[in-house]
Amino acid sequence: MPESRVPLTAQSLRGIAHPLRVRLLNLLREDGPSTATRLAERTGESSGATSYHLRQLARYGFAEENPGQPGGRERWWRATSRSTSLEGPTLRSSPAEAETYLQAVASEYADRVDRWLSGVTALPDEWDEGATLSNWRLRLTAAESTQLLAELEGVIDRYRRDTGESTKDSQAERVVLQVQLMPFLDRPEVTA
Repeated sequence: MPESRVPLTAQSLRGIAHPLRVRLLNLLREDGPSTATRLAERTGESSGATSYHLRQLARYGFAEENPGQPGGRERWWRATSRSTSLEGPTLRSSPAEAETYLQAVASEYADRVDRWLSGVTALPDEWDEGATLSNWRLRLTAAESTQLLAELEGVIDRYRRDTGESTKDSQAERVVLQVQLMPFLDRPEVTA
């Protein structure tokens, strides 16, 4: 998979603004190439539905057939990028699609936390200091928020080893980091 972050456009947002498409794309990114049938089993959907949505993801450039997989008659799919980003201009130019997409992403984040919580007590002790569900309340300007996000991304990039290559450290496990930096603006109420 290419090492890239693809910014969403108004056009491409239409192709991903669906909860099942977000889920399928995340599964392809996290677990690698798969078939519609295997993804149907993972998502609880029919293989017809997953096949349709994989074709839509391919139509908009988020997924592609993976010809390197042996599968006989089954089509294997892979993600075409490591991540996507929704930037302000696209968010404002396509608000309905942006909201649908962001709701699907938030739902996927919540599902991931639920899956983690169901197994957290079984984690070996050595992971006790390496996992958290935390939040911090900050008061930042827009510039400070932008700087904070850039610095966090820089730290994350230093640790990122999910390029598909095997890691040299046999003790390394898949770790998912979710970051939500959400400005809640204090605006005076408008009175009529």
